[in-house]
Amino acid sequence: MEEAGQKLKRVRERLNLRFRDVEEASTKIAARRGSDEFTVALSRLADIENKGTMPSIYRLYSLCAIYRLELTDVLSWYGVSLSTLLGDASVVEHARTHLVGFRPEEGDIQVPIALDPGLDLSRTVFLSRLIQRWGTVPLMLLNNIDLRSYRYGLIGTEDWSMFPIIPPGSLVVIDDSKRRIATSGWTTEFDRPIYFLEHREGYACGWCSAKEGQLTVQPHPSSNRDPETYLYPDEIEVVGQVTRIALSLETAGQRRTRS
Repeated sequence: MEEAGQKLKRVRERLNLRFRDVEEASTKIAARRGSDEFTVALSRLADIENKGTMPSIYRLYSLCAIYRLELTDVLSWYGVSLSTLLGDASVVEHARTHLVGFRPEEGDIQVPIALDPGLDLSRTVFLSRLIQRWGTVPLMLLNNIDLRSYRYGLIGTEDWSMFPIIPPGSLVVIDDSKRRIATSGWTTEFDRPIYFLEHREGYACGWCSAKEGQLTVQPHPSSNRDPETYLYPDEIEVVGQVTRIALSLETAGQRRTRS
């Protein structure tokens, strides 16, 4: 298998660039970026190509710019694939609620691409038995869902504030175009808008009411938590309204015993 350094060498030779050409070009990039870290010296380039030396993130940036290469592709040559970033993030469970910073195009997902043609969506079914074939689809291809128009939050594994509507560990989709606190328009707790918020100590998710420069975050009554009031907008910011929820039934069933 061809090593990453050899691939970079092959690209350089295809472009008919000498070591000196690369060094001079990287020096210009370093000047534009205001840091010598972007400079790829002759000796360092030789080590990268012939000795398997790992370039710094700055030098890798310069080489990608000079060779007209996609940074994510070159990272994969070194065994770093951004498509696995989201999956690897799942090995760590955070107790506190937080925003998810991954962009939609980073990563693939497994989706059912062939279903039993006799599937009746009007009835409750065990879907796994009706899926004939699964396939890997890049998130960026799911354009009909319009993933770029939303942000995402992960409810902390110890955040029971909106249980049972939103159990701990749930992934929530946030529409940041809906930041105005609604004062009416719902008839039940399931209709009432839920908001994702950022304050000085982290993030919160809950029902909200705003009045005279104050914003109150109202948890679900089942959480046994008291409402919290903040100065608005000085102490708290509305990130957006929660529009979709993806939850784990296993997590929802393992409610922590509280005294």
